Amino acid sequence: MSLNGLVIPAAIAFSYLLGSVPTGLWLGLKLRNIDIREHGSRNIGATNTLRVLGKRLGAFTLAMDVLKGWLPVVTALWLSAWDYLPILCGLAAILGHTFSVFLRFRGGKGVATSTGVFLGLAPVPTLIAALVFAVVVAATRMVSAGSIAAAAALSVAVFFFPASIPTRVVTVVVAALVILKHRANVRRMLKGEENRF
Repeated sequence: MSLNGLVIPAAIAFSYLLGSVPTGLWLGLKLRNIDIREHGSRNIGATNTLRVLGKRLGAFTLAMDVLKGWLPVVTALWLSAWDYLPILCGLAAILGHTFSVFLRFRGGKGVATSTGVFLGLAPVPTLIAALVFAVVVAATRMVSAGSIAAAAALSVAVFFFPASIPTRVVTVVVAALVILKHRANVRRMLKGEENRF
């Protein structure tokens, strides 16, 4: 097997394992002896980490969850000239976060990790989506509403800036996955029961 033939599966496996790291959960268990899955929204992501463990650990979790999406993409760009490897590594990281091997294939909603992935694949549309997120959260005080709006904005913005067709397709699919993972939040919004900051 060629070196490139070894690099590709190794990079994808690494991306999945890195994405699988449940940052907020492990921080809570190691530093506070708190399982964040038993508190707040019971989600392992940065928002629930912030609510349960405080701003400092919440911010650190957000940064690490973004990094574990961005790092596989930029590493893949450096490792191989194959155009599809960054996309596959990014997808593997997102799937790792949402279906973590460390959590019996359960996980978070993938917003922060997807942000990191698309910062690597489509930076300008991602920054636009981040702006939409900030505006919606400021208006509603609901992170879930901001996440859904940002996912929708990203899936539209990626068609207005240079990007490969596979990148655009993956963007739409991942955005749909993020929105689908928020279906319980949508139900709570409709009932006026969604958590606010």
